[in-house]
Amino acid sequence: MDKRQISQHISKQYNEELEDLREKVLAMGGMVEKQVEDALQSLIDLNVEDAQIIIEKDAQVNMFEVKIDEECTQVLAKRQPAASDLRLIVAIIKTVTDLERIGDEAEKIAKMAVALAEDERTFSPQRNHLNSLNTLGKHVIDMIRLSLDAFARMDVDAAMDVARLELKIDDEYVGLSRQLITYMIEDPRSISSMLDISWAARALERIGDHANNIAEYTIYLVQGKDVRHTSIERMQQIANNKRK
Repeated sequence: MDKRQISQHISKQYNEELEDLREKVLAMGGMVEKQVEDALQSLIDLNVEDAQIIIEKDAQVNMFEVKIDEECTQVLAKRQPAASDLRLIVAIIKTVTDLERIGDEAEKIAKMAVALAEDERTFSPQRNHLNSLNTLGKHVIDMIRLSLDAFARMDVDAAMDVARLELKIDDEYVGLSRQLITYMIEDPRSISSMLDISWAARALERIGDHANNIAEYTIYLVQGKDVRHTSIERMQQIANNKRK
């Protein structure tokens, strides 16, 4: 399903309002995805200057959320949407909330970059762990991209791919966390820097959770079924049902 299958109305302005909202969500998504990419890179490079820029840009993501929420409220009040249109507005409101929270997690990662860069003594021992963190981060970024693509195309199959990718990310996060704990036990001097890397890994794992939420909203939008807090097998059953 693509954007051409969004309900069409007699009012051309109404159609334009819905499409404008949809495009703003994707624009916000692109901004947030870039924030995560840049935050991860600043952490891998231990680049304080780039990290500070990312921290300052979080306000732009927050304002984007406020703007879209205001426009959704106006559409709800003026158009009183029903059926698929109402699901679209609900999905948009929920999606921008998760995008804003992804932006918050990107800010946390940037702050960890600043903290690690200031502790020069641990630079060498932490490099292997930063590489592992980079691998996790790349997969999380792929997940964001895929979830936004699923939303843009209203593609439940792509949304299911996101759900399956989340399981892989969870396993990677658990594995990295165990490595960090082991290293801290073996070398207590590394505890400070390992905790910073651990918090960054946790932020990435949470970003994956938010990306998965967006995929779930896509299934809700297309199928009219709330798949939150259900097993991946149940999600697949709903995704396989006849499209509404």
